[in-house]
Amino acid sequence: MPTECSPGLFEFARVESRAVVASFDGGRLTSDAGALLLGVADRVIDLTRRLAGCFSDARDPSPIEHEVGTLVMQRVVGIALGYEDLLDHDTLRHDPVLATPAGKPLARRRPDWAPLAGKSTLNRLELSRDEPTRHARPAADTAATGALFVDLFRDAHARPPRQATLDLDATDDPLHGSQAGRFFHGCYDSDRTLPPCVFCGRHLLAAKLRRADTGASAGAVDEAARLVARARWPRGRVPLRADSGFAREALMTWCEAHRVGFLFGLARNERLSAEIGTEMAQARAGSGHCPERASGRPARRFRDFAWRTLKSWRRARRVIAKAEWTNGKPNPRFVVTSLRRREAAARHLYEAIYCARGKAENRIKECQLDLFADRTSAGTMRANQIRPWFASAACVLLCALRRIGLAHTGFAAATCAAIRQKLLKIGALVRVSVRRVHIAMASACPWRDEFALAHARLRRAANPPPRPRHRRTPGPHTTPHNAARGEP
Repeated sequence: MPTECSPGLFEFARVESRAVVASFDGGRLTSDAGALLLGVADRVIDLTRRLAGCFSDARDPSPIEHEVGTLVMQRVVGIALGYEDLLDHDTLRHDPVLATPAGKPLARRRPDWAPLAGKSTLNRLELSRDEPTRHARPAADTAATGALFVDLFRDAHARPPRQATLDLDATDDPLHGSQAGRFFHGCYDSDRTLPPCVFCGRHLLAAKLRRADTGASAGAVDEAARLVARARWPRGRVPLRADSGFAREALMTWCEAHRVGFLFGLARNERLSAEIGTEMAQARAGSGHCPERASGRPARRFRDFAWRTLKSWRRARRVIAKAEWTNGKPNPRFVVTSLRRREAAARHLYEAIYCARGKAENRIKECQLDLFADRTSAGTMRANQIRPWFASAACVLLCALRRIGLAHTGFAAATCAAIRQKLLKIGALVRVSVRRVHIAMASACPWRDEFALAHARLRRAANPPPRPRHRRTPGPHTTPHNAARGEP
């Protein structure tokens, strides 16, 4: 209903004596025509169907209007398009394009009918319980959902890669209410949860909600064992990489016992700093007169040595030290690794391998800022866990669109927000007839060529051509009749 703050008609400055007015009465229009690409990408990797399979639905099927698969599709695609709140779907449920990936009919069955679900139905999906209930809520299987993201990562490769580095990190999730599992974190001076995340490149493998009264590495051994075993790749090809919060004896011992490489940051202390006293002096001296100062880069020296803590470590391990002098101050850094010297030299290991860990931190920020993974405003830990799963699924879906449809284009390294803004947010007019649904997109879209290329690639991946049958060449002891039948 129009109010003083939201009138039905908007007036703007006149143009050539003509009045300029606007209103939200265009009918079947959409601002999210790019959701069609998400639908094709979902069909290629079979994401939402497999994610819906992680929910147990014991509801009476007779009065059900929206199945679990439709609800999951609606929520994942909605997050990918930038709609973080369930309240948004009370209006979006009438969007004709959003209904298309879910396979919902667009023709009205009654005046108040909408093809998609509203906020109340979606809320019951998120507020699931350990066991499904007949009248209200499906139940999510935690183990099955965690395994799905690893399976999607494995299925994205036609053959196992020579090496897949897993980046482990824990991020903070601020809370602004009395949610279950909250804990005051002194570092952030607020109530938080501390969910760990695991990435392999751009692929998200795990995102779990966890109380903030535990260390960053809590449960890391079980999680690493699950991921490495689930991937089913040859041993030695899945090294772990993380900051100093994961340099714990239990995790390093497990990696060594199972031939899993690791590269962890190491918190500096007086003993470690004393080990590189000579290198720090050289770096300090070099910062004053060497050419590095003129280029604006810090002076660095590297050292490779075996080191062991006084109490916590059972054995000595290889430590790489970076003795750096920058801006008139010392900046020593240390990492501990199981990789041998013949596999990676000290400088290369630190600068080229360990520092690449920063990309995983950017991926976490991308999930939080662009896909609202930290939108944990429900009252229960279980409901707040489902929301990061939906955000993770949206991340996987956009990653598939980028990997399959946008490779070697300007969007090959684009963020989720950039892909959404430029390729998904396209205005369109929807015409529905008996035989056809025509979505007429904006003619002035500057990325129409990239859209067309992504569509062609996704269609090709969703419908691969049949493999040709190779006819057997008749041998010297094969008659033409038997050769045609494939018999000797």
